[in-house]
Amino acid sequence: MDFDEVIMGRGSVRGYLDKPVPKELIDEIISMAKRCPSSMNSQPWHVHVLSGSVLDEVRRRNVEVMEAGGGSKRDVFPHPRYEGEHRRRQVDVAKKLFASMGIAREDKTMRHDWVLRGYRQFDAPVSIVLTYDRILEPGITPLFDLGALSFGIVLAATARGLGAVVNGTGINRSDIVREVAGIPEEEVITVCIALGYPDESFPANQVRSDREPNDVFVRYLGFE
Repeated sequence: MDFDEVIMGRGSVRGYLDKPVPKELIDEIISMAKRCPSSMNSQPWHVHVLSGSVLDEVRRRNVEVMEAGGGSKRDVFPHPRYEGEHRRRQVDVAKKLFASMGIAREDKTMRHDWVLRGYRQFDAPVSIVLTYDRILEPGITPLFDLGALSFGIVLAATARGLGAVVNGTGINRSDIVREVAGIPEEEVITVCIALGYPDESFPANQVRSDREPNDVFVRYLGFE
């Protein structure tokens, strides 16, 4: 695959085969992704790769807390409720996903199960948890660097026949992830990436979100 094929072929994968991903392959993906831009070469990231019984324990406890009505407890506040055009785009892709899965608007049970899938990190065989050094706070630069690393991981995985989805819900209870995975307090848990071999029969994997035309958000200045 050339670069354009990887970019255009990438999609958020929310259904995975029950097939382990070799550690060596994950290490290769991370080796490619770490070539992403980093502010002043600070490389602020730490990468915690969870699988097997460790990931199962995170899943179990995430769901327990969710079902018990526990609220979010994240190291990094993601965003307020989306409004306006941002909300419209969020709803648009949600409608596509629910339609692909046959989840009706009034079907609260299936909608709740869909939310739990996020807490279970979409039952992927691997979860990659990204953190940065707390000593770098306050400041947004480490988040930019981790965003670049995330995209690098997703693209490198796609190029190797794997699927991935950047997942904030999976670390919605950062305290649980930190305890189970043994992540030091000196690191800020930012996001996780579910990763594995895509289940091509899972309908939501065929969904692609729309992108706005360039003229909606791009300005060119100083061109003849």
